[in-house]
Amino acid sequence: MSYLRTSDLARAVGLHPNTVRRYVERGLLPPVTRSPAGYRRFTGQHLDCLRLVRLVYTNEYPGRTIRASGSRMIHAAVSNDWGGALELAYQHLALVHSEQAQADAAATLLERWARGMPVETQDIASVPLQIGQVAQLLGVSIDMLRNWERNGLLKVPRDPHNGYRRYGAAEISRLRVIRMLSRAGYSLMAILRMLLQLDQGSASDLRQALDTPRPDEDVYSASDHWISTLQRQEELAHQAISLIEDVIEKRSRSI
Repeated sequence: MSYLRTSDLARAVGLHPNTVRRYVERGLLPPVTRSPAGYRRFTGQHLDCLRLVRLVYTNEYPGRTIRASGSRMIHAAVSNDWGGALELAYQHLALVHSEQAQADAAATLLERWARGMPVETQDIASVPLQIGQVAQLLGVSIDMLRNWERNGLLKVPRDPHNGYRRYGAAEISRLRVIRMLSRAGYSLMAILRMLLQLDQGSASDLRQALDTPRPDEDVYSASDHWISTLQRQEELAHQAISLIEDVIEKRSRSI
């Protein structure tokens, strides 16, 4: 049997050899035997697994749920269960599609709200509510409401007599949109970017605003441009399925 070296694997996928070694240490590649001289001896299975790892562990973190799903697929391949890996790859694609549907539904509701349509009938309040009442109404914590306000996502008027926040219909409706977008995966930075554009009188291309960081922004996470991140994850999921199917076909021919 002919073996591959660490540098062979690294060159095949465009990695530094040290990265390949770290993947072995983290269990993202099958255990590696060594030659009598102590050199690592990799096989075709290692290379197949490494190619799969490269599809899952991209440069940008796609969120805990998607990453965990990809990791399960990798571990099946590392265990040499490529049939199980293929099943998990299709589940992974379904998960990405689910995230896309949620993100799209949130963006659609945002666009309706921007056109003046109510988010929910409960937004109509006869009297302003205090922060505890709003937290209970929306199912969020008081700290979360304060954090959204502190980060500039909304301004809440205060009672001139006691200084308490007074949430009217407009504020509650805006909070519903913020909560919905946040739960759909958009970062606070992306939501703020979009709301600033909306507050400046531009209600068009709100999806683009959610997905396009400004040149002066520090982009910290994939959720700062969540729509395009999910599109990329869909492409990678399809590539993972194709890779695993190729491995299974290659192995069936060698039997």
